[in-house]
Amino acid sequence: MPDFTAHRHPVLAVRCPTCGKAPGLWCRRPSGHRAADLHTARRAEADRVFIEQHGPTAAIIHAASGWLIDPQGRSRD
Repeated sequence: MPDFTAHRHPVLAVRCPTCGKAPGLWCRRPSGHRAADLHTARRAEADRVFIEQHGPTAAIIHAASGWLIDPQGRSRD
């Protein structure tokens, strides 16, 4: 089960369907160079898996200690 709090960016929790990079590894361009941003398909897959794992109301929040999952999706005001 992917851990969305374990990486420097939550989307890195899933394998990229575009370039095939494993969880934890940044996306690569077809030339082999590091991509400036994560692939759109990987972002969509991360969203799908996150919702499947935590439900449609959950949110992920960046805090000083790292990423935190809020099951209720409340804002941190």
